[in-house]
Formats: sequence, C-alpha cells, structure tokens
Amino acid sequence: MPETQEDIITAQSLADTAHFQEEGYITHALCRRGSCSFVLGSAQHCLSAGDCLIIPQQSLRLRNLHESPDLQIEVIYVSVEFIAMATPQSNYGMHGHLALFENPVMHLNPEQQKVCSINFEYIRQRLELSHHHFHRDAMLNAIQCMIIDFFDFHVELHGKRAVTNQQANIMQAFMALLERGDYRQHRQVAYYASEVCVSPKYLSEVCHRVSGQSAIYWITLYTSLEISRLLRRRDLTLEQISDQLGFSSPSHFVRYVKKNLGASPSEFRS
Repeated sequence: MPETQEDIITAQSLADTAHFQEEGYITHALCRRGSCSFVLGSAQHCLSAGDCLIIPQQSLRLRNLHESPDLQIEVIYVSVEFIAMATPQSNYGMHGHLALFENPVMHLNPEQQKVCSINFEYIRQRLELSHHHFHRDAMLNAIQCMIIDFFDFHVELHGKRAVTNQQANIMQAFMALLERGDYRQHRQVAYYASEVCVSPKYLSEVCHRVSGQSAIYWITLYTSLEISRLLRRRDLTLEQISDQLGFSSPSHFVRYVKKNLGASPSEFRS
C-alpha cells in the first residue's frame, strides 16, 4: 500500500498512478528490476531496469499497465503545488517539462542511476523525520535536488535549448490555459495569443523555441488526449462528446477525430 504524507506519497507500484494523477500528483518512478509497459495518452511505453519515468501532466493519464512478476520499482508522487515550490528558477524547467510529453521515460546510465537512487532514498528517509521542526523546508530541499538532477539527466540525453525569461513565462501561461481546459472550447492560436497578450505569430515562435513544436501542436495534443479519454467512456454518446468539446456539429467532430487520432470515433471505440 502507498505510504502517504500530505504533499509526497511513496509507493512500490504504478498501479495507483491514475488515481493519484486525478488527485493532482506528479509521478516520478525508478525501475530497479524487471519491466512494465503502459499507455500514456495514445503512446505505448516500456520501463525497464535502470529507467526513470516522469509523468509531468494530469492530462497524460497512465492506463493499460502490465508489470512483470519480478518488477521492483520505487515511485514518488509529489503534489503539483509542492513541485511548483520546489522547482528552481531555471528557464530549462519549462523545456524539460514539455519534452517529457513525448519522452516520459529516461534511460539512465549507471552513474545517473546511482544519483537517482540516492535522491529517492534520501526523500524516503527525510519523510520519516516528520517531527523535524523544519520538515517541510527539508522536504522542499530534497525534492528540489531530485528535480535539478532530472534537469541534468535530460540535458545529457536531449541537449539544452536556450530560452529567455520572457519566452519561458509566455510558454508557461499558454500551457496553464491548456491545463485549465480552454481547449475544450478554443482551438485557435489567436485565442491563446490574445490571452497571453502577444501576437499569434510570436506565440508560435515562442512555442517552437521552447518546445520544438508549434502552438497548434500543443492545442491539438490536449484536445486529442481529452477526446481519447471521453471516447473510452461508454456512457457518453458521440454527440454528447462533440457538444462537450464545442464542435459545431457531430460531422465536424468525426472529421477532427479521423484527422488527429487516425480513426473514426466508432473505430476508436471498437
């Protein structure tokens, strides 16, 4: 059973991940032995010994989990609010955060595995010192160390992208609108540009600089993830889903799904 403590939860399995995602926790896992496979969004992933998994957003719900009998895994769930406080003021944070959408699994080398293991063990040990007068500050420090090392791992694996403070702030505001669910009614770049007080062209330039992807890519990704989630709900009709997502007609919804999910809504459900 998971071991709970206000902002941080530790576990030995990913079985409860979807529940904790719904409750507002970010997932961090280190696989020590064995393997497991799962689906995030619409992509299949595999986690093997020496790999680290980070699920950065609630919208990327983990499902179809299959664990090998010999799986040994450590999981640390951290609340979104606690992560926000612990994340250092680094523009790289936004780039790394967005890159995890497509690459949530990091294949660590032996030295990185050792560093990650030290962080996970230290967090577990500090959690036990609950009567420490500055326990919350100590936990913020422990989580921050883990995040900084994740930044370092990611730079080694994927390189570093130069981002200014202004670009990072614009991208963060844009992603906050998507996380809020604005894509359910607004799928035009112009809407988001207006909300963050820049031109559509500049928002697209910032998105490319920070994430390597266009603004419409992120809008479509969030919309597609939500469509996939809703289509798995058999209690909702296609017309109801179309209405919830603000499509002008069911036929428009069907065309959108075919284009972005590669199959019709009916085929997706079959």
